[in-house]
Amino acid sequence: MSWPPETLGAVNRLKSVQRQLKQMFTGRETAVELLAVATICREHLLLIGPPGTAKTELLTRFTEQVAARGFHYLLTRFTEPSELFGPLDLEKFRKGTFHIRTEGMLPEAQIAFLDEVFQGSSAILNSLLTLVNERVFHNGSRRQEVPLISLVGASNSLPDDPAVHAFADRFVLRLQVDRVPDERLDELIGQGWELELERIESTVLAGGGTGGAAPRLLAPLEVADLVALHGRVGEVQIDDIQPIYATVVRELRAEGIEISDRRVVKGLKLVAAAALLREATAAAPADLWPLNHFWSRPEEAEVVQAVIQPRVSEDGGRQLQLSRPAPEMLADLGVLEAQEPGVRTEVALGAHLMALNRLRKEALRFHRGDAALRKRIEEVIQRSLGRLEGAHV
Repeated sequence: MSWPPETLGAVNRLKSVQRQLKQMFTGRETAVELLAVATICREHLLLIGPPGTAKTELLTRFTEQVAARGFHYLLTRFTEPSELFGPLDLEKFRKGTFHIRTEGMLPEAQIAFLDEVFQGSSAILNSLLTLVNERVFHNGSRRQEVPLISLVGASNSLPDDPAVHAFADRFVLRLQVDRVPDERLDELIGQGWELELERIESTVLAGGGTGGAAPRLLAPLEVADLVALHGRVGEVQIDDIQPIYATVVRELRAEGIEISDRRVVKGLKLVAAAALLREATAAAPADLWPLNHFWSRPEEAEVVQAVIQPRVSEDGGRQLQLSRPAPEMLADLGVLEAQEPGVRTEVALGAHLMALNRLRKEALRFHRGDAALRKRIEEVIQRSLGRLEGAHV
């Protein structure tokens, strides 16, 4: 069995959008891939990280590329519901009807981005809960269906407030978005300057912002393509992957990762979407890769990846990150061992242990099956811990 030409055409157009965005935004390759999965699954994505990491610009460009109606807003604790959902229709109110005018607002958006998404009031979050889960907005006495495909939320951190957990749980996919590392700064500056030049040209074409609009290029993908691909997700064969998926979920829960039943059910849809993007009609272990972003809190990411990524890699799937070979790690361990006799102060010993712990985490993440490597690192750590305990005697 193979997909019909129109489905393969839509997949290829979506891949074209991905390639363009990856060329525009340095270090945001994973965010682009997760956006594609989220939109064809009609699920929601949470980006966690500091401001100034191009989250808004990335989603704006993606929305333009799929010719979708977009909406984005920065929430604060003072944000009023009308700023998101629209103003009260005063004329109807005078006649005794409570009605919100939603034109151009969140209830009529197809792809939405809410920055500092957890800063909203309880009234806003309660309305959002129904909107993102049921695709319904309660407009007075009327249940107004909303065309929302995907909501992308951004936050500096996950909330500790239990009252917000139900809303946070609606974000099936999560991604930690960090600043671009120093080694890619030249690439960032080059791509960023190209985007700035494009903005300058658009402003000039729009008459300095005093009238008219810059011409828009034809979008390579239409919302109808996303809707069609969403329908195809349900046709992906999951018989072979379902027992593997169940085992993965059990392992994650055994590691202490909190995954609600809701997210467990939705997770299999992510795997099916990954298979569709691979142009396959049946899901395989290589398609488990979206589950690398199935964690609940950022500190759990490495544990989740240690469970998921080996299965993906063994099946020839996409790599999260190129890992260093074990001999290179052993060489670093040898350097740390040689330095150990000269580590005399408690501060120096603490720094030494931190370096060893980084090696331990790297081995757990990328060389989980290499018991000899992990044992060797653990031996050196335990010896160093013994020295630390001896310093306190």
